[in-house]
Amino acid sequence: MKVTFLGTGTSQGVPVIACGCQVCTSTDKHDKRLRSSILISDTPAGNIVIDTTPDFRYQMLRAEVKHLEAVLITHSHKDHIAGMDDIRAFNYFQQRAIDIYATTFTQESIMREFAYAFAEHKYPGIPELNLRTIASEPFDVNGMTFIPINVMHHKMPVLGFRFGDFTYITDANFIAPEEKEKILGSRILVVNALRREKHISHFTLEEAIALARELKIPQVYFTHISHQMGLHAEVSKELPAGMALAYDGLEIIL
Repeated sequence: MKVTFLGTGTSQGVPVIACGCQVCTSTDKHDKRLRSSILISDTPAGNIVIDTTPDFRYQMLRAEVKHLEAVLITHSHKDHIAGMDDIRAFNYFQQRAIDIYATTFTQESIMREFAYAFAEHKYPGIPELNLRTIASEPFDVNGMTFIPINVMHHKMPVLGFRFGDFTYITDANFIAPEEKEKILGSRILVVNALRREKHISHFTLEEAIALARELKIPQVYFTHISHQMGLHAEVSKELPAGMALAYDGLEIIL
């Protein structure tokens, strides 16, 4: 099984439009971040993407994804669902609807944002989306089991996902003790670390490091990173052993 980081940036991506800071003008490819998403591949379940960002089309082209079996959605913020219209390319070539796994709350937002995909009289060529409801219980995607992890993004509930020994959490600043129990024993944790300064709805780098230490995860990658974090190369030098900033295109073999 392989996990590819399709994007590791926050909602504006990096570089940020019109910004001239040292991160946004950096020539280091590690400082170029599309919106946060991962691809799970090389599995009997096929290719599974977590979140369809505004960069979804380019992410699929860059990763050379030729087929898609399912999409898992963490929550309904625009930077995590805006690219869903481009699923129609997979509809065309695979000649079927694509399964979208999301909570009822998130599904309501998807149906509002992409109302034309759910209209009674559909226009030809629209994305064909098969909404599948998930909640707090483990669920299977083509025989692959996912464990939802409920986290809070300020006042908004968001889902993280654990599959095997790998846990992926984005857009969180609070995880209840009973949900942390679901993470324990993971070999790899991916968790959001927006910047160094306190934020209303995201873990800071310091908070993310503290969480990783508390859970005693051997290898941790930080994602959903803002240009305010600093240069990838410089921040990487400061991180404890077993912790690293994720970057676009990073591949992890499980």
